[in-house]
Amino acid sequence: MPALALNSLSLSHFRSHRRAELELDGRPVALWGPNGAGKTNILEAVSLLSPGRGIRRAAADELARMPEAVGWKVRAEIASLGHAHDIETWAEPGATGRNVRIDGKAAAQVALGRLARVVWLVPAMDRLWIEGAEGRRRFLDRIVLSFEPSHGEAVLAYEKAMRERNRLLKDMVRDPHWYSALEARMGEEGARIHRNREDALIRLAAAQERANEAFPAAALTLINPSPACDAPGEAEALTQALAMGRARDLAATRTLTGPHRADLAATYIAKNTPARLCSTGEQKALLLSLILANARALADDFGSPPLLLLDEVAAHLDAHRRKALYDEILRLGAQAWMSGTGAELFGELGTRAAHYEVTEEGGLSSLREVTP
Repeated sequence: MPALALNSLSLSHFRSHRRAELELDGRPVALWGPNGAGKTNILEAVSLLSPGRGIRRAAADELARMPEAVGWKVRAEIASLGHAHDIETWAEPGATGRNVRIDGKAAAQVALGRLARVVWLVPAMDRLWIEGAEGRRRFLDRIVLSFEPSHGEAVLAYEKAMRERNRLLKDMVRDPHWYSALEARMGEEGARIHRNREDALIRLAAAQERANEAFPAAALTLINPSPACDAPGEAEALTQALAMGRARDLAATRTLTGPHRADLAATYIAKNTPARLCSTGEQKALLLSLILANARALADDFGSPPLLLLDEVAAHLDAHRRKALYDEILRLGAQAWMSGTGAELFGELGTRAAHYEVTEEGGLSSLREVTP
């Protein structure tokens, strides 16, 4: 049994699943079935065992099964570093947020990160290196969050202060007294965000040195596009840069300095090629390499590899890389949750994984465990 694994998972009125129950034994989980059957919905439920809005970034009221709209609930029994815990997360009808209960007691979402680390790769990330910087920041912050659960609190605090500052800018407020406290808060939290990101990149680089050769290593660089601040990891420097940039920000009616403007650059090391110029297959392999490096680093840092959520991952890999991926997952001892359209995509796993066929009829999903 891995040091971190779900022993059971149950869904109630969640997306296309009116009711679903899985009894597990620590092995990786392969979910297969046609598109639209409800496989990703199961992965999404697992992703909600970590802080945040899950793999689809959905609002709480979007997760309830329709047309019942009676709210939803996800419950899991989890083994984490030698201890067993019962986790429940749910939302009542019309709720704007979700509730969390751990071992029968109400808890904040950040507490989930202390019990389970969850890392995912979904098809929406396939265009990560060629689209806008926002997606790359979100990708990096999920990795940071896996190392440091309190990172999410820093991001929320920074964004709240920035929204208030932006409101002042739009209202053309020029009195510096209105800005000082907000900028001090943004400087403190923004510097913390930057340091957390830099630390995560150092950990990923070290973990990639132990990478399987089937997956190319990537050199990552955090780009600071704010020339007004040459020390974004220092609260005082960032606070001063915000104060100095008020005139420019007033003209733009938004904040132009800070970690919300950062970007992540990646280079395929072996070819010395920016990720954005690599082939589609190479870009996917680079993403997988980073996810696996994240898992290796967490195994050292947290004491266990994370729960890995790999949605439709096998369909984009040739047989060699698919086998290498499965071998790496098993070597890590990670409970990976993988989805695909056919059982043949997981044939190399055999009895080393639990296999479930997912089907859908009339908008209702169902599960059937299959022995390979």
